[in-house]
Amino acid sequence: MNCPYCGYNDSKVIDSRDIDDGVRRRRQCLSCGSRFTTYERLQPASLFVVKKDNRREEFNREKLLSGIRKACEKRPLPTGTVDKLVDDIEAELYQLGKLEIASDIIGDMVMARLKKLDQIAYIRFASVYRDFTDISALMQEVDTLVGSEASAPATSQLPLLPDIKAGELVSSRRRRRR
Repeated sequence: MNCPYCGYNDSKVIDSRDIDDGVRRRRQCLSCGSRFTTYERLQPASLFVVKKDNRREEFNREKLLSGIRKACEKRPLPTGTVDKLVDDIEAELYQLGKLEIASDIIGDMVMARLKKLDQIAYIRFASVYRDFTDISALMQEVDTLVGSEASAPATSQLPLLPDIKAGELVSSRRRRRR
């Protein structure tokens, strides 16, 4: 491991701890004495994604993470939720035991998890993933989401405001103005 500060090629391990899917090591450079952290995780056999046009490309965790982060941008989600979601999807993909996985399967996994996590992020992701050609297709997806919400409301999404009746909110503003 090269030192990120001076580039020296040797360091000693000061502390080592197990984390969710690997090992976190605290290191110290033997040349400049600077300390830095490395994360080591097991890299399973290569997994290839088969695209809609039958191209094959190596699975890229960062690409998946980037797409989900864009969908969840500016949403009131707890810290680390998106990373956990990607970890779960990646683990499930490797547990399938296949070397090639269709991009549709990955997209469906993301859609199912985002639907439970945050409905706005779900619609954002769906608009890109399903490649809606017009507003009526998007409206149809929103209508199915609203229909399914009536039977089971989403509880994992954080509330933007506490449960206050609209009338109480308006009356409290009026009192402050006087």
